[in-house]
Amino acid sequence: MLHLGIDTGGTFTDAVILNEDFAVLGSAKSPTTRHDLAIGIGGAVLGALANAQRDASEIGLVGLSTTLATNAIVEGQGGRVGLIMIGFEPAQMERAELKRALGSDPFVLVAGGHSVFGDEAAPLDMDALARFIEATRSSVEAYAVAAMFSVRNGAHERRAIEFITEHTGIPVSASHYLANALDGPKRALTALLNARLIPIVSDLVMRTGRFLQEAGITAPLMVVRGNGALMAASEARARPVETVLSGPAASAVGACFLTGLQDAVISDIGGTTTDVGIIRGGIPDVDPLGASIGGYRTMVEAIRMTTIGLGGDSEVWIDDDAPVENALSLGPKRIIPIAALAARYPELVHDALDLQMLRPLPAPWDGRFAVIARTIDASGLPEGERDILAGLAEGPKPLEAVIRTQIMHGTLMRLVSRGLVTLAGLTPTDAAHILGRHVPWDAEASRKAAQIFLRRRNRMGQMHALSARELSEHVLALLVTRSANFILESCADAMGIPAHHLTRQPLVARALARQEGLIESTIRISVPLIGLGASALLHYPAISERLGAVSRIPEHAGVANAIGAVVGHVRREAKVLITQPDRGRFRVHEAAGHADFPTYEDALHRAEEVARRQALALLEADGAGTGIITLAKAEKIADMGGEQVLVEAEIIAQASGRPAAVRREAE
Repeated sequence: MLHLGIDTGGTFTDAVILNEDFAVLGSAKSPTTRHDLAIGIGGAVLGALANAQRDASEIGLVGLSTTLATNAIVEGQGGRVGLIMIGFEPAQMERAELKRALGSDPFVLVAGGHSVFGDEAAPLDMDALARFIEATRSSVEAYAVAAMFSVRNGAHERRAIEFITEHTGIPVSASHYLANALDGPKRALTALLNARLIPIVSDLVMRTGRFLQEAGITAPLMVVRGNGALMAASEARARPVETVLSGPAASAVGACFLTGLQDAVISDIGGTTTDVGIIRGGIPDVDPLGASIGGYRTMVEAIRMTTIGLGGDSEVWIDDDAPVENALSLGPKRIIPIAALAARYPELVHDALDLQMLRPLPAPWDGRFAVIARTIDASGLPEGERDILAGLAEGPKPLEAVIRTQIMHGTLMRLVSRGLVTLAGLTPTDAAHILGRHVPWDAEASRKAAQIFLRRRNRMGQMHALSARELSEHVLALLVTRSANFILESCADAMGIPAHHLTRQPLVARALARQEGLIESTIRISVPLIGLGASALLHYPAISERLGAVSRIPEHAGVANAIGAVVGHVRREAKVLITQPDRGRFRVHEAAGHADFPTYEDALHRAEEVARRQALALLEADGAGTGIITLAKAEKIADMGGEQVLVEAEIIAQASGRPAAVRREAE
């Protein structure tokens, strides 16, 4: 039986074929096609099969990792969501960055919710819920529901889900299904981000499944969760927030597998982001507090990775507010490299660039294009947004043909933020093309875009560089500097050292730049730096030298994510809480409600039984069937006048196993 690993990144889709012993037989890359992800997936998979000289019918398991959810949060993209807060006060909307994450999406505060012990605090206001649903159903792609203390009693969230599903059929995310810890606003944020990601991840899973079926691959499809474990594709569609940091998690699993190192720093540079993580004792660090990404922290367990919007496809732009010597900037937005767009639409791109170069004065939108990213039913969108999408349906267009007023620019940016439109422009990938270091696409288009970029002057009336080559050297040097700084700050953070602006401190900056003076300062990373990503060989030797680190770029570093997508295990965890509402009554908080017992021992026995059953059910839902179960207990005891009183106890059941297809093969 063969294993197929797939990683769908912001720029490339990678595929790798491994045998039953997980030896790599063949791999391939294909440009990620955001308008139809199946095209990029198909190109990579068929290329990997051809390179391995094996047949699709031999594949027994498919693993998929993706940066789409991570990139969507970093770039502020995703579907429009209606947020329903049950039992919360207006002031709580300001916590956990909830208001910022919500943006202009609609929300409502509805009466209801429960107490800390799971008793109903107020009846659920179904009339208010119905009015909100009626007012928003035509303008949102998903709903998110969070109720006060729903982890102690999820009845109101379940009623809301039933009502929304019955009256709209629109997907709903409930906070207590995604997180089982207190902190309502943070659970609401998790549910909101989950709902926003549903259209993006569902589209990926649907198109992947369709391609696999057409290619004759009948094996189960698994998706990498943010903690590196595998989950069934159907579960990923319902809980896409769990795929945040899926790509980085897969790269960490792949790095451990490929190098066998026990202690190392992992840095994976992709098209949109650079992800940095730590391996300790051969295991990637996991953050039990949840994924931290794009300034938000979810409540879903994820690998302890720090992510920055910096990659090969980062937008090169001029920051007019920065000092002249630091005006050249990268990211965090990801755009399509001009070289890649020209490779697909050569006549359109070159004609537009040639015309812009002939003008006596540069225009604000020169050297940039707009491209449809994904298609939706646009009937519910404002007229201006519909007009732009209709114009781009024919194919990419120069930005000047799309934007004629500042108002239209704002309209286009809303479409970009929702992931419906992608921009194309100058990137580090183009710089590498110009310098001849990376030339799979159209280097001449990159050179023209750089020359157009150089027509803009700084505040002093000076050019930002004297030639396209000099500009390209500056861009790649900036990428190396920012990468090295980010890696160092990530390592400091992992050590518990405050890392904010660490690399801006004069002595640290001089040490990184290897500058000499009266005070000699050095700084280095004490463990190997594993460089991953398609451009690892291009960037990481210079980055490692800057950090004084031993560089390890393993064989197959360019497809480490795809390898990590299929060599992992399914792992699920169930937690059951026990509280003591009053003397002689111990309450077990189960998913369907709560049950009271006269003794702690009785409650403990029930909680262990429920936790074990839930963990096995979750493991089976994620495609592993039965597995190994371990139980743990965490108690909080208070001393009340010399008497030991239970505050709460948490029973944790952890289940682990290989995907069912692999397990059956072994049997």
